[in-house]
This record gives sequence, C-alpha cells and structure tokens, in this order.
Amino acid sequence: MRNDAQLLLLNKGEVEKLLTMDEVLSAVKRAFVLHSQSNGRVFPVVREQLSNGAIFGIKSGDVEREGLLGFKAAGFWPANRSVGGEPHQATVMLIDPSTGRPVCVIDGNAITTLRTGAAGGLGLQILARADSERLCVFGTGTQARIQVTFALHLMPGLKFISYVTANGQPDDAFEAVFAGRCALRHATCADDAVAQSDIVITATPGGGPLFSADAVRAGTHINCVGADTKGKRELPAGMLERARVYVDDHIQASQIGELQWSPDLPCVELGAVLGGVEQVARRREDITIFDMTGLALQDLTVSQMLLERARAERIGTHVAWPW
Repeated sequence: MRNDAQLLLLNKGEVEKLLTMDEVLSAVKRAFVLHSQSNGRVFPVVREQLSNGAIFGIKSGDVEREGLLGFKAAGFWPANRSVGGEPHQATVMLIDPSTGRPVCVIDGNAITTLRTGAAGGLGLQILARADSERLCVFGTGTQARIQVTFALHLMPGLKFISYVTANGQPDDAFEAVFAGRCALRHATCADDAVAQSDIVITATPGGGPLFSADAVRAGTHINCVGADTKGKRELPAGMLERARVYVDDHIQASQIGELQWSPDLPCVELGAVLGGVEQVARRREDITIFDMTGLALQDLTVSQMLLERARAERIGTHVAWPW
C-alpha cells in the first residue's frame, strides 16, 4: 500500500495567479491539434437538467501517449446570482491513467472562462477577415467579456465594439472593463448592430435566436458560444445554411451546439485547420461560423499546464491520499 500518496488542490486564487493568456492559447491550440490527429480522445458528454433549474455536465477525455486523463464537472446554477455567487461552476480532476488515482483537483471556473475565450480567439484569428474593424457581442457576462478580451488581444485591427444586452439597458460594468481600449457603444437594435459588424460573438444562455438572418451581411464571421445543451440556440433558422461552418467537434456540435438544428450540414473541425490538414480558403464575401461547444481536451491541456507550473512554483495544498 502507498501511504505516502498525496493529492494536490489548486483553489481559485492559485489558478488565477498561474494562468496567462498566451499560455492558455498555446494549451488550447495543442488540444485542438491533438483532437484533430486522434491523439486525444473526447468521451461522450453528460449534460443534464436538475430539478432546481440548474444544468450539470461532465466533459472528459484522455491523451494516452502523454499519460493525461481527467474530467471537468461543471454546469450553470442561475440561483447563485441571488446570493452574490457565480452561476457557472466547474471543477477539474486529473487522474493517473495507470492507477486511476486522482493527481490534482482544480477550481475550474477560471480554466473554463479562459480556455473558452482562447478557443474563440483562435477561431477569430483563423476564420475572420484580417481587416475586421467592427465587432458586435451579445451578452455582457463573464464569457462575453473574455471573448472580447481575446478578440482585442488577437485582432489588433478591431476599433469599434457594440454590445447588446438582454434587458436593452447599458451595462456600466461591462463598459468599464474595456474603457480606453476601443470605441464602445451600447446597441439598442440587434439587427442594426449585426449589419454594421465584421464579427459577431454570441455569448448568452442560448435561449433563442438573437437576430434576423437577413441582418448578417456578406463577409461576416460569427463565433457562437452559448449553445452547449440540447434545445439551446442563438442563431436564427437558416443561418447555418448560408455559411461555411466550423466546429470544435463534429459529433458534439451536432448534439448540443448550433449544429443540432442542422446536423447533416457539412462542417470542418477547427483543429484540422490548426493542424494543417484543412485550409481556409476564405473569399471576402463568405459568411463563416465557428460553433463552439467546448472540448474536454482544452480543460485537460490547460490543467496539465497548471499542474506543471504549480509544482515548479510550489503552489497549492497537498492532502494525504493514501491507498
């Protein structure tokens, strides 16, 4: 029996201290490429509605050649807002594939936020027109903010950002985050905001179409973040059929992403593009869509990076975990 075994715990503050945008971008890109090369596996997603209105899910996977195995238990608890808490909750566990023993338990909220922002940023970098100047974002919450943050980080030509809120009112907190970084305005008409934009990002709970299909002009790129469960959508009917569609995972997108509404539509996995297997021959007039459902491998590669950094910097709490 191994009575000296230990489990490493990384809390929210420690995770946020260790994460950097560029390292997360690198880890997420690696996850996309591993997935496209079938060197990393994504297991079937668990996504269930709870009786209290919350959504609970598990995303898991492995990279056998690197000894990487684990899962993220996560979901959305809307009632948390009433007590001043974050509705998105996530916990990641890395497991030793040779023994099944847990190696590390990590607060997954910051991981989820940044890896999704990084995935969206890579989608923009690869698929949006390089001369894009105007961005429209639906939503002003945590994910909307990180999507815009990565967009500004990777698309230096962006000059104008409009945002659309669910209640039609300006969001002072959202504006404060980006004050001085770009021209920012609150849009009261969703269709007008979309029609005036080169890039559209939808980062809402996915309760239904956010704009009219006719509002999207030729050459627009759309990142879809909010559809991650059966029945969710942010795009209007017929929008997918007008576009060249890219996904993070074909099967997953056709089950819980925007692609669930047109599951037989041809699409390309972004990892195949990042890995050099597919090419993006974008014509200026093309409409492109990146349907983002979130890969377990992204959580795992970012968590692996965190584990390595935590060990090197002696950060975290070790708990005796004998067996």
